[in-house]
Amino acid sequence: MTRPTRRSFLKHAAAATAAAPWLSFGARIAGTDELKVGLIGCGGRGTGAVAQALRTDGPVRLVAMADAFADHLAGSLRDLRDDSAIASRIDVPEARCFVGFDAWQRLLASDIDVVVLATPPHFRPAMFEAAVAAGKHVFLEKPVAVDAPGVRRVLAAAELAREKRLAVVSGLQRHHQRSYLEAMTRIHRGDLGRILFARCSWNMGGLWMHPRQPQWSDMEWQLRNWLYFTWLSGDHIVEQHVHNLDVVNWALRAHPIRARGMGGRQVRTELAYGHIYDHHAVQYEYGDGAWLFSECRQIDGCHGDVSEHLYGTDGEAHLGGRAQITGKQPWVFEGQDNDPYQAEHDDLFASIRSGAPLNEGQMVAESTLTAILGRMATYTGRVVTWDEALQSDQRLGPEGYAFGPLPVDPVPMPGR
Repeated sequence: MTRPTRRSFLKHAAAATAAAPWLSFGARIAGTDELKVGLIGCGGRGTGAVAQALRTDGPVRLVAMADAFADHLAGSLRDLRDDSAIASRIDVPEARCFVGFDAWQRLLASDIDVVVLATPPHFRPAMFEAAVAAGKHVFLEKPVAVDAPGVRRVLAAAELAREKRLAVVSGLQRHHQRSYLEAMTRIHRGDLGRILFARCSWNMGGLWMHPRQPQWSDMEWQLRNWLYFTWLSGDHIVEQHVHNLDVVNWALRAHPIRARGMGGRQVRTELAYGHIYDHHAVQYEYGDGAWLFSECRQIDGCHGDVSEHLYGTDGEAHLGGRAQITGKQPWVFEGQDNDPYQAEHDDLFASIRSGAPLNEGQMVAESTLTAILGRMATYTGRVVTWDEALQSDQRLGPEGYAFGPLPVDPVPMPGR
């Protein structure tokens, strides 16, 4: 789980390339070679992510963009061109602006080296699989799937990426944040002793919602409000709370073996908010006997908390604010924290240029499944094991994609 620095990537780049001339494309990129980038998913997160990619060291250029909606793509391209710091690195003519449900396939067929995948999570497994098959390095936003079949596809594609020496960096940016990295070094060397339990929260108010317009079909309405439909987002326990769950998995260097929980839809009950829950609380059990008590909520007017806490026989770790450890080996992060959203792209591109490509595919897939496991427990009211979740054949979403009718699934009822 350790992450080498960009300096170490570049330090060993020449030696790695000289020693292994048979390595794939990813190992032959030099620091002076231009990397051509494509963006799939031109919403706010995609626009922000590709802007960060364009701020990395070395020659880099955005050459293609794809989205289901023309207005998303046009707005994203306008915002990127208005950013004077990166405007010179944008070369996206109309011929390389791809719109529609097959836009991502046309983009992957173009001449790009790196692809940023920032669509709604439902689409990420197929896109990641195709990107790896096409030999592209990937920035893969989290979560990487909304169901177990999707997770299995991501795990298989991540292993293929490793064999092909393609870089895969996920949107779990805490793995690139100095305060978290320093805390994990101390946790993993045993400063907390044996970890007995953990708790984590992502409790906040509501997020954006776009009122339905008369001209929108069911499909367009759901896509433009993808947060509120489980087939698109996985519910907010998967789409958002995955960050906290990932931190605990990282600290324990394991995934849970089973989960039970409860949740519901108490405040956000209008159809405008789809069918997801507005709160979840899950108890996860790990194989060594440790427990995780997790909660997430999106309800206005309530106490907010986004943090992770670990409790061991020799101390406690408190993350999410000012990282610190109390107990036998006390520590407080005193350094200057970095921008982890920029750092994850810096590390991705540095690893490509060094010939030592990062691969976070398995990590983000297991953290995604941890969140899906929790959702399965809250939706059903049952105890669900990791193996049951991983082996599930339940696929969320329609069999095909077209703008037209798409009934909304009923709100999940535990016990039924």
